[in-house]
Amino acid sequence: MTMRTVSLHSGQGSDQFPAPKSGMCPIAGRFLANLRLAPQYQRVLERRHRAEAPHEDLVDHLVRSTPLQRGEAARVVLDVLAYFDETTEEFVRRRHRELQSQGLRNEEIFERIRHEMPHRAVAPPDLSARQLRRLVYG
Repeated sequence: MTMRTVSLHSGQGSDQFPAPKSGMCPIAGRFLANLRLAPQYQRVLERRHRAEAPHEDLVDHLVRSTPLQRGEAARVVLDVLAYFDETTEEFVRRRHRELQSQGLRNEEIFERIRHEMPHRAVAPPDLSARQLRRLVYG
């Protein structure tokens, strides 16, 4: 039996023999995710095992309604689930890193994050610049 795998870096797929269970994505074994390279999927995949909430119907819908292949559709589902699974702390740290890499100073960064947070899918409580700094620096 072969499996379809998709590289997280290139997005290209290839058929391979089954990989060890630890690296296999639970979406019907058709898509392998290297969790060391994509830790944002870890919680999503663990919760899926516990809740037994299959997303096959969503993957099937994406395959039918878009030009995506099954492995690519599974990756999109995992990306969306991981995005909505991000905690406030993870969001603040990620945005701080992104904005810092653009050359912004902390004062501008924390002000921008404060304005972005109410527009998240589940809006967190209003945090002050000091509280945001504590999330980033401890």
